[in-house]
Amino acid sequence: MPATTPAPAPSSSPAARSGMGGRLLRGLGWAAGAVVLLGLCLAAAVALIDWNRAKPWVNERVSEATGRHFAIEGDLAVHWQWPQPLDEGWQRWIPGVTVQADRLVLGDPAAFARPFGRPQKPAAQGWHLPESPTMARVDRATASVRLWPLLARHLSVDTVALTGPQVALARTADGTNNWTFKRREGPQSGWSLDVDRLVIAQGVLGYADGARDLDLQARIDTTEPVAPGLPQSTAPARAAPAASAARAAAPASAATPSSAASASAPAPAASQGAARAASAPVPYGLRFKVRGRYAKAQVQGSGRAGQVISLRNKVVNYPLQINASAATVALSAEGILANPGALSGLDFQVRLRGGSMADLYELTGLVLPDTPPFDTDGRLTGSLEPERAVWQYNGFHGKVGQSDLQGSLKYTSGKPRPRLTGTMASNQLRLADLGPTIGARKPEGTRRARAPGGKVLPDSRFAAERWSAMDMDIVFKGRHIIRPESLPLEDLSVHAVMENAQLRLAPLTFGVAEGQIESQVRIDGRAPPLKAQIHGTVQGLRLSALFPKVELMKKSFGRMDGAIALESRGNSVAGLLGQGTGEMRLYVRDGTLSKQLLDLAALNVGSIIVGKLFGESQEVHLRCAVADFTVVDGLATTRVVKMSTDDAIVEATGTIDLGTEEMNLRIKPESLEWKFFSLRSPLYVKGTFGDPKVGVEAGPLLLRAGAAVAAAVAAPAALALVPITVPAADDDTHCKPLLDLGKQPVKPGAQGAAGTASQPARQAASKAAPAR
Repeated sequence: MPATTPAPAPSSSPAARSGMGGRLLRGLGWAAGAVVLLGLCLAAAVALIDWNRAKPWVNERVSEATGRHFAIEGDLAVHWQWPQPLDEGWQRWIPGVTVQADRLVLGDPAAFARPFGRPQKPAAQGWHLPESPTMARVDRATASVRLWPLLARHLSVDTVALTGPQVALARTADGTNNWTFKRREGPQSGWSLDVDRLVIAQGVLGYADGARDLDLQARIDTTEPVAPGLPQSTAPARAAPAASAARAAAPASAATPSSAASASAPAPAASQGAARAASAPVPYGLRFKVRGRYAKAQVQGSGRAGQVISLRNKVVNYPLQINASAATVALSAEGILANPGALSGLDFQVRLRGGSMADLYELTGLVLPDTPPFDTDGRLTGSLEPERAVWQYNGFHGKVGQSDLQGSLKYTSGKPRPRLTGTMASNQLRLADLGPTIGARKPEGTRRARAPGGKVLPDSRFAAERWSAMDMDIVFKGRHIIRPESLPLEDLSVHAVMENAQLRLAPLTFGVAEGQIESQVRIDGRAPPLKAQIHGTVQGLRLSALFPKVELMKKSFGRMDGAIALESRGNSVAGLLGQGTGEMRLYVRDGTLSKQLLDLAALNVGSIIVGKLFGESQEVHLRCAVADFTVVDGLATTRVVKMSTDDAIVEATGTIDLGTEEMNLRIKPESLEWKFFSLRSPLYVKGTFGDPKVGVEAGPLLLRAGAAVAAAVAAPAALALVPITVPAADDDTHCKPLLDLGKQPVKPGAQGAAGTASQPARQAASKAAPAR
């Protein structure tokens, strides 16, 4: 059989391959040509179409989407933008468009009535705001739009530049506002939107708030770019506002958010990293002024800010500098906002001044006590994002009145209430500067203000209606206390905790005269009147140390110990003491007193009493004394008040009304040897704390008894009479039952007023007689 030959392989000659390649190249060429032709057609369409014909359609669509009137009253134009200034790599070369519209108008919601009505007089030059029903007017708006994201139903806007915006934001007393846009009912369109940068040139912003009685206007002017930290340029930009905004938003003039603010800045290299661009410092490009009112207080301010605001990048270092004042409060601040879109990344040096820290409540929502004028300077960091604000005022220092103050505070917003925590300290604390905090009236000139009717107990109302606005946990230490015209108290420390409108001072401790006054105070401010519990102890006070002139004579009034426990209702320190129920006890051991010593101590009432009891020149050794009072609704009634000397027992009976500040006491001496006494009949002490009826002139200490009581939150006004019932020995047969009674624990409320627990000790003290 003849051999078979294999079939020949398909032809793969060069000619065949060339034919296939040619067809492929021709196909690609036709495709490229079609793309180019389509691009040219689109370019021609964008360039040649009269976009003003689209205004009715745009106006209708925007009005429908916003639920309010919108109109482009000027020209509408679209221009090609290429390359993209904010992109890198191949995406930079994808064309985009810039949409420009003149004279835009946006209305208020239907039937929206702005607070405060129309202005009473024409606005000053440059301060014009649109009147209702118009919410905003813009002379010119441009938006740079990317085309590539449109394929994914996403509208990505690189830069929005507003020239001459006039925006009037408003909120009524019921909380309705004109800046909230209601969502349209029905199926969603599926489109999304984001804006990278906002550029503003020459405008006016107004804000009227009927709920807070606030009416503000801010005028914005464009300036030449100035780097943060450098002196502000005094010459405003010479170019027209529209040209300035156009340069700031022009795609060829800037490739980063920071450089976009400079009209003359050269374009940086396209390879610059996004992170580096985002962290580059933004120059100042705007100058603004603020004016208006808050309630009856006039508000004014001025400052500088960056012209370009990045809304997409998380870190942009947006600069802001402001000086503002409202009523007694003034603020000076300069620093950066790392993310202005979220009001986060705050880093400012802040100086804050005011007539009282309590004045900050209306402006900031911070619940702080009434104080003398203050001035602090510190670093403010954190976030002011609504509902998520967390900020710290670190390392601040300054003065409150004439006392120094330093510390750090942290504010955390949250539910159910925001919370303020921190520590504060004063190295030299004047007690007069602490007075307003506890409700004492502020000094007027060189003389301390007195409550109406000559009363001395602090009667200023606690602002308890504010306590539910914030929780608090603050530790304060006064390392050295100065009290002019009296004595230097040694120190003060307090841990103040407020939660759900309940204030707890635990402990409140004063170092006094080598001893200590420690209190535990709880005040419930959830409903008026306030409900309070006061527990206080007096430990080891060396009485002569309270009076410097007596101390210089090396004499001693003895040492005092004691306690007080009250339950009460009221709205001030005077009110709480005036309605308190409970008991108090004081006892003193081993001392010496005479008319001369009491004169030196400026205790005129005690001086007259001792002079009448023991003679003008007699010096008396006192073994012991005890003062045991029951308190019912502010009326302190003596249970046992006795003083034991080498020569006599002096007993006091009667009442001290802490509500009316009136005294009615009967002092009866029981003599061992009457030759030492110039008065054999009982002595009466009547009158008020501010005007006692014994003596020609009321002593300074008694006049200031109310302030002393409130500062310690532990001793009743009756303590002004302690020098009548002072010193003695420790172990004689009469002093032992008296001291045993003085050491009995005290109880608040009806249980303490009844005195059942201490009744056996009281009976022993009442029956004890001195050894003859």
